[in-house]
Amino acid sequence: MNTLKSMFVHSSKVLRILTEKTRTIYIKKVHYLARQPQQKRPYDTVTSLRRHLCTAGTTSEKGEDTLLKWMLLLIPTATFGLGTWQVKRRQWKLKLIEDLRRLTTSEPIPLPIDPLELNGLEYRRVKVRGYYDHTKELYILPRSPVDPEKEAREAGRLSSSGETGANVITPFHCTDLGITILVNRGYVPKNKIRPETRMKGQAESEMEIVGVVRLTESRKPFVPPNDVDRNSWHYRDLEAMSSVAETQPIFIDADFESTIPGGPIGGQTRVTLRNEHMQYITTWYGLCAATSYMWYAKFIKKIRF
Repeated sequence: MNTLKSMFVHSSKVLRILTEKTRTIYIKKVHYLARQPQQKRPYDTVTSLRRHLCTAGTTSEKGEDTLLKWMLLLIPTATFGLGTWQVKRRQWKLKLIEDLRRLTTSEPIPLPIDPLELNGLEYRRVKVRGYYDHTKELYILPRSPVDPEKEAREAGRLSSSGETGANVITPFHCTDLGITILVNRGYVPKNKIRPETRMKGQAESEMEIVGVVRLTESRKPFVPPNDVDRNSWHYRDLEAMSSVAETQPIFIDADFESTIPGGPIGGQTRVTLRNEHMQYITTWYGLCAATSYMWYAKFIKKIRF
């Protein structure tokens, strides 16, 4: 009994000592760990890197979206500007058409012979009195007859009547002015270009004609050069034509009322201007409306297309 008691007391002392030693070691270990720099575990590093990349990617995407947003806004802005520009162009074209209509339908005035004054009178109706010199005819070709109503309907189209011929340019001596000018008498089909095929219309008596002042023109692309030797002209070169026909460099298109029966058909002045600005206005403003809605839907309402 005493032996058991002694063993119990001794075991209790040993347990108490071990407990105290263990507590001391634990406290020292905790104190030591608290003083050491904390090391990151591998998965903590990966998580931190992923979080950093996500943050950077989000910032980059936001920057790119902002740049794209304002760049795409340029499209409706540009189309709106082009539509507005076409509105102004249409107003200008309508005024020009009205001015030409007024000039070509106004009362004719006596033909001035001052070159400076003539330069400001293109398409102005003038009247002259005199007679033709049919021995020095010039021919501008190929030409098709002018139909003002048809040309107004088909302005801007690549179309042709299928009938070709020439415009007959004849020296006209103005008895009241004492000078000789060039007059575009009008259109003849190709089988009537030679004078002997239309002798009925080769009047030589004195008469009064009304015409439209035309100025010289430069050769357009793809238009052949004038062939003086073959009397084949493709555009109005007043200096060269007047030199060949021995006239003043003054040119008028005779009107339809000045047509001599059996001769060239007058009224061959093309005054129809291409006016398709309304189509352009509709196109540009339509594109502006469509792209504006798409921009609003994508960047304001956040709708994905």
